[in-house]
Amino acid sequence: MEINQTENTEITLNTETANRFWYALYTKPRHEFKAAEQLTDVSVSYYLPVVVKLKQWSDRKKKVTEPLIRGYIFVHATEKERITALEQNSVVRCVTFNGRVATIPDWQIDNLRTMLETESDFLISEKIQAGQKVKVTSGPFEGVTGLVNHTPNGKTISITIDMLKRSVTAVLPTESVVKVVE
Repeated sequence: MEINQTENTEITLNTETANRFWYALYTKPRHEFKAAEQLTDVSVSYYLPVVVKLKQWSDRKKKVTEPLIRGYIFVHATEKERITALEQNSVVRCVTFNGRVATIPDWQIDNLRTMLETESDFLISEKIQAGQKVKVTSGPFEGVTGLVNHTPNGKTISITIDMLKRSVTAVLPTESVVKVVE
């Protein structure tokens, strides 16, 4: 399996941003695109990060669009819109932390978007990567804040969505410059 390119699916239907927060919603298995369709129908803004992968079967190769983080879709919504989103058939529930609905900081969603706009290879990690928090100051990932890991081949950067305990890891090009963030 080879990652060929990335593509983002985002629908913003309402422009009012006051009292809107990012929420992660669990979807039924393999229902991320159906959930996106249902959220569009009820006018709830969402972000579904996707990748286009080149898959090979015994008789052919095909480009397949898949969700970057399986089982999740992100909504930028008011409390009323979040409840409307939860009423959709493909949405199971909202991610919670210590019994309370968890919100995701805007900067984490922005970092994910920035990273997906480049056409670099990346990996998905099921756990938060250990390392130093940095901000990329030049190169294709300029402005991205994340945790750095050193590998035998060079540097990688992990962008973490804390509430989901997931990280997106990308290989930094050698020309990228990173600055330690306190």
